[in-house]
Amino acid sequence: MIRVLIADDSAFMRKVLSDLFNSQSDFQVVGTAVNGQDAIEKVKRFQPDVLTLDVIMPVMDGLNALAVIMEQCPLPVVMVSSTTQKGTNETIRALALGAVDFVSKAGGAISKIDTIKDEILAKCRLAAKTHARKSFAASKPLVYSPKPPNVEPTTRRIEVRRRTGLVLGQKPTINRVPSTTAPVKKIIPGTGKKLVVIGTSTGGPQALQTVITRLPKNLPCGVVVVQHMPAGFTKSLAERLNSISEIAVKEAEQDEIIRPGQVYIAPGDYHLRIAPAGGERRIVLSQEPRVGNLRPTVNYMFDSAAQFGRDLVSVIMTGMGSDGCEGMKKVKATGGYSIAQDEDSCVVYGMPKAVVDAGLADEIRPLNKIAEAIVEAVRR
Repeated sequence: MIRVLIADDSAFMRKVLSDLFNSQSDFQVVGTAVNGQDAIEKVKRFQPDVLTLDVIMPVMDGLNALAVIMEQCPLPVVMVSSTTQKGTNETIRALALGAVDFVSKAGGAISKIDTIKDEILAKCRLAAKTHARKSFAASKPLVYSPKPPNVEPTTRRIEVRRRTGLVLGQKPTINRVPSTTAPVKKIIPGTGKKLVVIGTSTGGPQALQTVITRLPKNLPCGVVVVQHMPAGFTKSLAERLNSISEIAVKEAEQDEIIRPGQVYIAPGDYHLRIAPAGGERRIVLSQEPRVGNLRPTVNYMFDSAAQFGRDLVSVIMTGMGSDGCEGMKKVKATGGYSIAQDEDSCVVYGMPKAVVDAGLADEIRPLNKIAEAIVEAVRR
């Protein structure tokens, strides 16, 4: 039984959502809250499995309530927001704070709840299976400096596990992971011009904030990201990340040349592939058919990027399902380097698990060490 708490200032919305959940055999509504402060108090009192949280409420809005909840009593939260531009920006902020997912009120109107009821139920069922995480403490961006000459690159396969009570500045324990990677089929030599690709889904906005805000502005290569997200939201995600990061972040555009020190986020509802353009690489967007109901997909991007062989650094982070695993097979077959997020720091350990279980991860790192792993891989 999934115990759910509903927080919304609209009595109508509270009633409709309560009736919806109570009509399901696997849900139980344990309470409702009329504002953010009320939600905080009732989360602590009832300890629900999932919280649905409206964004715009009196006394304390959903964003401020979410920040307190994720710090004091973290749990899976599904945001309920309007589809206006303001609502989109607030949703991105909520996901960065740790909300698992969001549901947009159709046309901003609560009277159209029937059109999204299946989505609400599906996302709350998924949320109940996830692991709510506090945000990693903010830290300064890394500084990129080329590897000194005459130093042999490290290519060993390692796993870095998070430890309880890890002290800032203390080095983590590093353990070797037995290599089970399939034999390399066709290594493509590197040119020294690196490229980083990142794929993520559920829990991704918060994970991307942790990673991208730590990347140095002088990173000598471009970074391309696929985040499973609908059209209209990826632009707000890029703008928010750009406003809080030293490295530049933008939504990717058709035929754009990938530049060093720039992060490109695939626009929602468009597949993204990377193509050679003389001595450069360019972004190609398309609306080819969805794959597993997804567009964009990580597999599509990884598959296209595999042609860059040893120049490629591929990262797979938190997300439901296995998108990215098939593409990572091609990345490894051509000599690319792979980094997977560890289980303990994932909101949903699905996409990284598929890569790790297939023996395709060169490194397994906690979320707050992935930026460091990227910089190290780029220097090799």
